[in-house]
Amino acid sequence: MRSLDVDGLGQVSRIGLGTWQFGSREWGYGDDYADSGATAIVRRALELGITLFDTAEVYGPGKSERILGAALADDRGDVVLASKVLPVAPFPKLVRKAWQGSAERLGVRRIPLYQVHQPNPVVPDTVTMKGMGALLDEGRIGAVGVSNYSLDRWRAADDALGRPVISNQVEFSLAAAGPLEDLVPFAEAHDRLVIAYSPLAQGLLGGKYGVDNRPGGVRAMNKLFGTENLRRVEPLLAVLREVADAHAVAPAQVALAWLLAQPRTVAIPGASTVEQLEFNAAAADLELGGDEVAALTAAARAFQPQSAVSTLAERAKEEAGPLLDRARSEAGPLLDRAAPVLDRVRQALRR
Repeated sequence: MRSLDVDGLGQVSRIGLGTWQFGSREWGYGDDYADSGATAIVRRALELGITLFDTAEVYGPGKSERILGAALADDRGDVVLASKVLPVAPFPKLVRKAWQGSAERLGVRRIPLYQVHQPNPVVPDTVTMKGMGALLDEGRIGAVGVSNYSLDRWRAADDALGRPVISNQVEFSLAAAGPLEDLVPFAEAHDRLVIAYSPLAQGLLGGKYGVDNRPGGVRAMNKLFGTENLRRVEPLLAVLREVADAHAVAPAQVALAWLLAQPRTVAIPGASTVEQLEFNAAAADLELGGDEVAALTAAARAFQPQSAVSTLAERAKEEAGPLLDRARSEAGPLLDRAAPVLDRVRQALRR
């Protein structure tokens, strides 16, 4: 497994494991998954050389941290555990309390990477980073990270902490390539880390889904699976399939390999099975040619998803159309047959 050397963290595997699904009802994997499947995935990840394991206090909530900590067992001190504080009221005492809860659930005294889950729109980072900086000074965390931050907000967090905020975890994939424009160049220039979540766009980049085959569950809420976006993404998927065929691999593996071709970038796909984990990890060994990376990048930049339409509303409208047409077609003969009866009723009422 390839890795990056990151200040305060050491060697970080280019493919990590995202654990939102551990204990989260949204994904519908069930109790058996939490009790045994998740543990098997974590143990196999360790065997494959994966060192980055990402979780958060709100995943579950708290269940993901407990499941991950228990699954890592005696190996907890040998990996890059990354968790997050939800900054609802990110004052120093509350940041410390959140850290303590996460550390206890993970079963550790030190969290290597502690991240601010999202920017607080009201409370500035000058407040949030006081608590994070204190934890860093005391050795309770190895490095400070942020998540879902713009470049300007990342820089502001740097200034507020008074030292590098080492990472920014953001949505990043061929279907959401915005970080290419600013976050990735900043990370490359300043030895930082971009952590890509949803690196397969919730399965869109696997090439499995289309207008006639859309997902259910939590993915149904994703605007990318609306009809218009499924049409718009086809040119990107065509390039993805072409590169995948050239390497005799799956499109999803090419999508992950493209991310790893970007400087100072790691990806944290989730996994519902050991087999899926192995599939994702294999992408770390896939070397794409410069022309292939360029072609994929151009296709990613050309993809402009529609964002104003609710996927569920769009789907409901689409599905209602055929139902209404069917109702009209079936109601016509019934009304024809009912017409003579209605005429007789009217005549009887006139008498």
